[in-house]
Parts: sequence; structure tokens; C-alpha cells
Amino acid sequence: MTRLLNKALTIFAISTLPLAFSSAATAQVSGIATADPMIAIAKTKAFSAAYSQIGTQYKASFDQIDAHNRTLNGLRAQLDTDNNKQLTQEELDAAVKANNPVLKSIETEETAIQKLQTPAIKAQMYAVENIFNEYSNAQQQVVSDKKIGVILSQDAFLYAPPQVDVTNAITAVLDTRVPSVSTTPPADWQPQRNTVALHQQLQQLLVASARNQAAQQQQTPAAAQPASR
Repeated sequence: MTRLLNKALTIFAISTLPLAFSSAATAQVSGIATADPMIAIAKTKAFSAAYSQIGTQYKASFDQIDAHNRTLNGLRAQLDTDNNKQLTQEELDAAVKANNPVLKSIETEETAIQKLQTPAIKAQMYAVENIFNEYSNAQQQVVSDKKIGVILSQDAFLYAPPQVDVTNAITAVLDTRVPSVSTTPPADWQPQRNTVALHQQLQQLLVASARNQAAQQQQTPAAAQPASR
């Protein structure tokens, strides 16, 4: 359990963020279709509600994590000998060779962050796993409703019209089958291996979505300004 959670800690970044994905057409599909399981799950109401609840429940922990991260950044800056804002492997090796006491402080901060993150990560994984457990059934329902013979990943297509994407249809079925999920795992609960991988991919998806929204917000004010004479 600890080893699986440690893998997830490397990309744990946020508690909840609105997703900015375009909505594909939901016309009748026959034959071959495409779907993105990650987006289908991330757009469900249960996922959004669970992550929002976790964000509220563990807000104190997140605030402490932010404080530890600020301290950690300051400690890493002390090892940045060329002051280029990047800590290279050579600089780390030099610190190890010199037995720099800052390394011990960094380890202490990282351990504290990991301890604070673990309960929230377990809660997220538990919610994700409960939604994913219904994904196969939801997909099969869409296959039957739309008379689909094959569902491929989007990467398998060089070109496909929007109406072959049934991701939104799967999300709609998931919303019906899993309207909500618990964020409190049993004491002896352990995530499945595919749950850990799925959670990591969802975190990356949320971070990418947040960055895209931030970039769009930065562009909007500039575009809104009238052209100067």
C-alpha cells in the first residue's frame, strides 16, 4: 500500500479544478467509435463532487503542504550554486559529496509533505476506483444503445468526425449509474494497481486543464483591449 501511494505522491498537485474540455457531438454512432476513459470519468458529477469534498475536508492539510513546499523551495535554492533557478543533478551530487546539512532538511520537509498528502490521496483513489468499477458497464450500455461494433482510443485514428466520439455518452451513463461516491475508504482498503495508474493520469489531466485555463485567462484581457490609434 505504501509503495503504491508513494508512486502517486510524485504528481499529487491539486484537490479539485473545473475541467475545460470541448463537448463532442452525441449523434447516433454505428460501427466504429472512439472514447477517452479518463475524460469520461473526470467529467462525471461524482468525480467533481468527490474532489470538491476532499478539497474541503483536507484544506488544513493542503495549507500545511503549501507552507512546507515554500520551505522546500527555499532549501533547494540553497543548493542552486549557479543561481539559475534550476537544481541540477551535478549540484545535488556536489551537495551529497560535501555532506551538506541542507539535504537532511529537505528530506524532513519531503517526509512531512508525504505524510500530509497520503490521506487525501487515499480518499481520491477510493472515489476514482468506485467510479471506474462501473465504467465497463457504462461503456457496454453505450455500445448497445448506439449499436457500436468497436471502440478504439482516440490515438488510433488519423481522422474521425466528432460524432464518433462517445466519451460524453459514457459520462452520461456513469452519472446515472454512479451519481455519487464515498470519499472515506475502509481502514483496511488498498487501491488496485490500475487505480493508482488511473489516479495519476487524472491528476495530470487536471493539471493540464488548469494550465490551459490559466493561459486562456491571460490571453483574454489582452484580446479585450481596444487597438491603439
